[in-house]
Amino acid sequence: MKLSLSVRIVEAACKTKLNIPFADLVEIAKEMGYSAICMRASAGGVQTPIDQLQRMRETVDRAGLVVSMVTADSDVPLNNENGPNSLRDIGPSLDVAAALGSDLIRICMKTPEDIDHARRAADLAGERGIRLAHQCHTTSLFEQVEPSLEILNKINSPNFGLIYEPANLMLCEQTYGLSVLEQFKPHLFNVYVQNHAVDPAGPVELETWCLGMRRFRHLPIWETGGVDFGAVFDGLKGIEYDGFFTIHQAEGIETAEDAHSYAARCHEFVSSSGMVA
Repeated sequence: MKLSLSVRIVEAACKTKLNIPFADLVEIAKEMGYSAICMRASAGGVQTPIDQLQRMRETVDRAGLVVSMVTADSDVPLNNENGPNSLRDIGPSLDVAAALGSDLIRICMKTPEDIDHARRAADLAGERGIRLAHQCHTTSLFEQVEPSLEILNKINSPNFGLIYEPANLMLCEQTYGLSVLEQFKPHLFNVYVQNHAVDPAGPVELETWCLGMRRFRHLPIWETGGVDFGAVFDGLKGIEYDGFFTIHQAEGIETAEDAHSYAARCHEFVSSSGMVA
């Protein structure tokens, strides 16, 4: 398993910019022993000139890292009504991935009408050696396990898969251990991790389609009381997962010093599982 650090840890709350320079985060990932950076439009996306994206790739290459995945459009992580629009014109997102040297793009699907668009977009991506993936995410077609599998089977493309993310599954009261990962395995393209503790008095509220509004607290991934990471690691071991494992927590870190400390602590926690390559 290869460890990837998402730019999300230093992303501003608006999800459209970073709090520290991209090059600084890349250097932190290199120093801490990560294998990759997970890119989001807050750092570089469809709004970014191609030559600037190519310079960002050069920064990643010099550090000996790769870009594990691209979220090319800010509407995708915002998971809003415009999130699926990139599927209708996937070309700009493919250009971003190509410029950054990544073969995987995160997309968003909200309605059954998005299925045909996703299938066509996956075909176009495949022509360029690129794949598409959807995260397990609330208020999307991939909110619950069984509907997710149904959508994956309807799209039925080797270029379209899933980003396993246990915290969102937990919020929707879905199981997420080995039995689920065995079902996801044929479609599994990436793993995202963040940590929440469900709490009716928690400071954060997130809508789900299956259970309505859910309140929770953010926790560092190494703290207990939220996602059962023992079950996550055991499940990933059980399916012999060897892809990217991405630190995806929304931390809002504002300094390189704090980003360094956080990245180090996450690396230490995941390495303790014995799964990091």
